[in-house]
Amino acid sequence: MSATDHNNPTHGNGRIRLRVLGISYSQIQSGAYALILAQTDGPYRIPVVVGAAEAQSIAIKMEGIIPPRPMTHDLFASLAHAFGIELKDVFIHKFEDGIFSSELTFEDKNGVEVSLDARTSDAIAIAMRTNTPIFTTPEILEETGFIMEIQDASGKEGENEADATATGSDTPETKSRQELEKMMQEHIDNEEYEEAARIKRILDSLPDTPEL
Repeated sequence: MSATDHNNPTHGNGRIRLRVLGISYSQIQSGAYALILAQTDGPYRIPVVVGAAEAQSIAIKMEGIIPPRPMTHDLFASLAHAFGIELKDVFIHKFEDGIFSSELTFEDKNGVEVSLDARTSDAIAIAMRTNTPIFTTPEILEETGFIMEIQDASGKEGENEADATATGSDTPETKSRQELEKMMQEHIDNEEYEEAARIKRILDSLPDTPEL
């Protein structure tokens, strides 16, 4: 069965829409991360290996963390907005030698469109900041995708694996809400956004009942 047989939402020439599902440590490449893109309304997932800086930028946006200073992708999005340039879509159009290639399509206030090549990690980080749709081809989905049978929309499985690396009695998991909030802010101030994002996930998992 081909990828296009799974009720894929399409755009244009059979393009398939994707969404950002989560990010985790790469099991293949040391020091890298795996960004998981999910087929919208379909079972396929695509893993994209990204560097630490790009993973950090994507993670803080996913967790809703606002850095004290704008990151590069924030600056790019602000610059485009200031000059009336809209990012229309991100298109992951090629997979070759283990590398995804993407295009960004922009439109200015006069309706002129321009497409630019970009690293897929950068393209997705910018798309997340501009609410821009992400697409790929049925061929890339078929070649690189895998089917996740279990419910993973919350990303809890990946979070548990990441949190399992913390051991011992004095870990974020054992601290109070106030202590966690203070730790998260310290990490933000030090621009340690990946750790701040992890602590925010712990905070979000705590019950809403006030502490005694």
